[in-house]
Amino acid sequence: MLIAGFPSAATDTNCWVVAPAAGEQCVVIDPGIGVTGQLDEVLAQHRLHPVAVLLTHGHFDHTFSVLPVCQARDVPAYIHPADRSQLADPWSGVGMPVGTPLFGNLTFAEPDDVRELGAQDSITLADLELAVTHAPGHSLGSVVFGAATPDEPVLFSGDVLFAGSIGRTDLPGGSMAQMTASLANVIVPLPDATVVHPGHGPSTSIARERASNPFLQAL
Repeated sequence: MLIAGFPSAATDTNCWVVAPAAGEQCVVIDPGIGVTGQLDEVLAQHRLHPVAVLLTHGHFDHTFSVLPVCQARDVPAYIHPADRSQLADPWSGVGMPVGTPLFGNLTFAEPDDVRELGAQDSITLADLELAVTHAPGHSLGSVVFGAATPDEPVLFSGDVLFAGSIGRTDLPGGSMAQMTASLANVIVPLPDATVVHPGHGPSTSIARERASNPFLQAL
């Protein structure tokens, strides 16, 4: 499996590109602010062809470029229904007045093709089978994407789990009680060998987080 990730310079939000191998179809996870140029470079470098955009949740630092990425390649966007409204109204997800300039952008809209993720689905895109698990707490519609590889399982955790920490729970739709339940029911049962690619910061592993992340240790 080919996994290429890079952070947005504006918000340090990780955008992930996942494919079975170079020269094949791929999915793009969380295209954030100002990533279109970097994304084009990664796709060209590995000769990849996007077939979908996957969103771990609706906050604008993860969805800012979803419209241009989807429009340029005529591909669908996948998001949990509880966060879908934030595609056209990103202000509601962060508690800001509607119309407040967000990195210069005043107008937001859904891509032409938006598909809703279930609470627990398995979807196959670009010859990749991805497990989708609802994990609210950071937002109502937060999900994580899991995949098996020949070496070890991988998890794209969005803002549910970071290296050494977790996502904040004080924004609209956030809940520490729900986050604790998501950690206990979704994250803790994962195999130690699982490689975690988060929405911010460096990649890590479930074994490392189980041993050192205070939020997992508390469970």
